Amino acid sequence: MPYPDHWEADVVLADGGTAHLRPIRAGDAELLREFYARLSPESIYYRFFSPRPQLSDREIEHFTTVDYVDRVALIATIGDAMIAVVRYDRLGRRPDAPGGAGDGSAGPDGPGGDIWRAAVTGYTAATAESAGTAEVAFLVEDAQQGRGLGAVLLEHIAAAARERGIRRFIADVLPENRRMTTVFRAAGYEAQQRFEDGVIRLTLDLEPTETSREVMAAREHRAESRSIERLLFPRSVAVIGASREARSVGQTVLRNLLGGDFTGPVFPVNPTAPAVAGVRAHPTVAAIPDPVDLAVVAVPGEHVNEVVAQCAAKGVHGLVVVSSGFGEAGPEGRARQDDLVRLARANGMRVVGPNCLGIANSDPAVRLNATLAPTLPGRGPVGFFSQSGALGITILRWAAERGLGLSTFVSAGNRADVSGNDLMQYWEEDPATEVILLYLESIGNPRKFTRLARRISRAKPIVAVKSGRTTQGVPLGHAARALSLPDHAVSALFAQAGVVRVDTLGDLFDVAQILAYQPLPTGRRVAIVGNSNSIGLLAQDAATAADLDPLPPVELGPAAGPAEFEAALAEILADEAADAVVTVFAPPVRGGLDPEVAAAIVRQAEGAAKPVIATYLGERGLLHGSVPSYPAPEDAVRALAYAVRYAERRRRPPGRVPDLPGVDRDRARTLIEELLAAPPGSAADPAPVERRELDPERTAELLACYGIEPADGAEAGGAGVVTQIRTAEDPSFGAIVSFGLADPTAELLEDRAYRLAPLTDVEAAGLVRAIRAAPLLLGHRGAEPVDVAALEHLLLRASRLSDDLPEVARLELEVAARTSGAVVRSARLWLARPPGPRIDHVRRLRPS
Repeated sequence: MPYPDHWEADVVLADGGTAHLRPIRAGDAELLREFYARLSPESIYYRFFSPRPQLSDREIEHFTTVDYVDRVALIATIGDAMIAVVRYDRLGRRPDAPGGAGDGSAGPDGPGGDIWRAAVTGYTAATAESAGTAEVAFLVEDAQQGRGLGAVLLEHIAAAARERGIRRFIADVLPENRRMTTVFRAAGYEAQQRFEDGVIRLTLDLEPTETSREVMAAREHRAESRSIERLLFPRSVAVIGASREARSVGQTVLRNLLGGDFTGPVFPVNPTAPAVAGVRAHPTVAAIPDPVDLAVVAVPGEHVNEVVAQCAAKGVHGLVVVSSGFGEAGPEGRARQDDLVRLARANGMRVVGPNCLGIANSDPAVRLNATLAPTLPGRGPVGFFSQSGALGITILRWAAERGLGLSTFVSAGNRADVSGNDLMQYWEEDPATEVILLYLESIGNPRKFTRLARRISRAKPIVAVKSGRTTQGVPLGHAARALSLPDHAVSALFAQAGVVRVDTLGDLFDVAQILAYQPLPTGRRVAIVGNSNSIGLLAQDAATAADLDPLPPVELGPAAGPAEFEAALAEILADEAADAVVTVFAPPVRGGLDPEVAAAIVRQAEGAAKPVIATYLGERGLLHGSVPSYPAPEDAVRALAYAVRYAERRRRPPGRVPDLPGVDRDRARTLIEELLAAPPGSAADPAPVERRELDPERTAELLACYGIEPADGAEAGGAGVVTQIRTAEDPSFGAIVSFGLADPTAELLEDRAYRLAPLTDVEAAGLVRAIRAAPLLLGHRGAEPVDVAALEHLLLRASRLSDDLPEVARLELEVAARTSGAVVRSARLWLARPPGPRIDHVRRLRPS
C-alpha cells in the first residue's frame, strides 16, 4: 500500500536548521546501513537494549520493508544522509499482514519483541482488542541529537498512526535514556508510565490535547524564530555572482555590505576575477577557506540551483536569492523555484526570495545591509516585511526621510520559503522590535497568519498594507483574480486579528510613527492646540469625521512661541479630559519650521502618558526623533484614529473559544474522508466535481457531528426573523464566518458582517450586532427582541465546524430567529479537497 503524499514534509529544527521527513522505502537499505554505522555504542544500546555492532541483511530488509498501515517508519534526512528514524508497529497484527509471522521477515528487534510475539502466537480476540495500540521507537544520530528531531518525529508518526486507526503508543525506555523519556513526557499527550524489570514503559494517548497543541505551537514558534535569527545575524557572508561590472546586482550588494560596515568577513565569489570592489574574490563557494553563514546569490536564474548545491556542500546556513527568472517568469521559472526550495530545505537552509531586494539588520553587533538599497534608515523599533522587491528601495527611502528607524528589514520577493509568518514569529520575541510593518500581496498560510496575528497584536502593533482592493495581489506568475470578499469584510477580518490595515504606504508610515514613538491613546478624546484658528478647526472637523471626540481647540495666537506652546501642552497633558494631543503650527509668512517650537513640543511629549503629534504645514517626519509630524491636520488625525482603534481592540477582552458539548470531530473527519474518497458517480458522490454539494441527508449527518440539526415540518415553518449564517474556506484568510439577514435588501446593500473562525464568545456576540440591521433583532421600536443567545450559540457551532474541517468549502444555514430559540430551516454544504498538504497537528514548512 503506498503512503499518502502528506506524510512527507520539510521541517524546521530547534536550532533553526531544516530537514526533510518521509516514510522509509525498500530502497533505503544502504542509507540505513550508513546511518547505523555512524551511531555510537551507547545510542545502539539505548535502542536495542543490547550491543549490536551492525545490522544483518535480514534485519535491514525487515526495517526498510513496511506496509504503511500496521508498520510505519519515518526517516529524517539532510542532503543525502539519513539522520534519524522513528517507527511504530501495531500490536495484534494478523499473521498474514506484511511484517507478520507469515511474510518471512526478521524476528524481534529488542523493545519490539512484544510485537513479534503477538504475531507468532496468532491473531486472537486479545490481540484484536490491542489493534489500536502500537509500539514506537526512535533512533537519532549522535551528531544530530539535541536539535529537536525526536519531538518533531513524534508529532508526525503520531499523526500517521491516527490516520491508520491507532489511538495509543507504548514505548519501553531504559531509565538512563533521559533524553528519550523527556521527548515522550514533554509532548503534551495524556501519558502513563510504570517501571518493570528495569525498564520504563510509557503509554501515550494519541488524541491531541490542548496541551499537546500548545507544546507543538511553542516548539514551532521557537524553531522558526531561530531560523530567522540565523539569517539576520550571520557571522560571515558570501556574495555569489559579485561582478566587477559597476552597477551590477552582485557588486551592488557587495558594496552595500561593505559600506554598511558589516561586522564579519565578506567573501565575493567570482570564477574569473581575483578581486571585486577591492576585496579578494574566490572562484567558488567551496574555495572560501572559512565557514560561511549566509550566501547572497546574484547569478542568472538558470544557474542558481547549481550554486545552491555548492552552498549545501559548504554548510551554508541560509540563502538570500536576489536573482530573478523564477515563479514570476512562468511555468519553467516556477519549476526552477520549486527545485530551489526543495534543494535548500533538504540541506538545512532557509531561503529569502528569489527575486527579492534582500535583508538588513541595524543591530550594532552585525550591521547587515545585504540589500540592493544603498542606504538604510537608522536604528529604530520597527520591523518591516515587504513582499515586493520592486517597492523595497522606495520603502526604505521613505522610512529614512521620515526618520523612522528600523530594527530589521526583509524583502521576500516571490516568498518561496521565508514568509511574513516567519518574520512575525521572530519579531514577537525580538526586544529590539516594538512595531511590525507588513506590505502583503498575498498570505501564504492564512490560518497560521491569523493565529499568529491574534496573539502577537495583543502585545505589539501589526500594521499592514494589503494590496488587492480590486484584485488579489498574486506573485509567482499566477493570473490575477478578484478578491473573494468585499473590501469591508477584508478590513473587518484584519481588525479581528488585531492587524491595523491601512490603504497606502504613506498611511503605513504615518501610523507607524505614532505606534513606534508615542504611547497608545487611552480613549477617543482629542485635545487640539496651536497658533492657527483655521488649522485648528480643520483638525477638529477631521477628528469628528474619524469618529473621535475632539475638544474645543486651544488658540494660542499667531505670535505664540516656544514658551506659549510649552505651557499650554503642560496644562493639557495634565488634564484627564484629554486622551491625545494634536499640536498645529502655521509658520510665519517670512519663516518656516521653528526649531524652538519643535523642541518645546518634544520636551513636553517626553515621558507623557498620552500621545502627542504635530502638524507643521508641509513637513512630514519625526521632530527630534520622537514626535510624529504631518503636513496637514487631516493626515495627523487619520493616523491618530488608526492608533485609537488599535488601542481599543487591545483593551477589549478577547473572550474564549468555548467548549461545545456534542461535538464529534473524529466522526466528522471520517465522514468527509469517505465522501471525498468515493468513486465518481457513486451514491456517496452524486456530483463528482472538484467542489461538490452534499445531499440533504449527508449534510444533516455531518452537521449533527457539531450539534446543528436542521428542522423539518411545522417547526421549520414557524414565525421568526429569517437570518443567514455562512462559513467559507477563504484563500486569503482561511476559515471565515458571516452573518446577516436573509432579506433581498440586506443582500443588495451587502449588510453582512464577517469574522475569522474559530469565534470566541465575545466575537460571536459582536458578529450578531455588527450588521446595520441588528436593531431589528434587538427590539427595534418596542418590538420583542429575538433570542440572540441562541443565534450566538449557532454561530459558535458553525465556526467550530469551519475551523476543524477545511474540506467544508462552504456552509449556508437559513435560521429563523425567534423570541425563544433559533431554528435552522435549511442547510446547504459543499465539500472540496483543500489545496496543499493536510495539517494534522504537526509542524511543517508550507509548500514553495
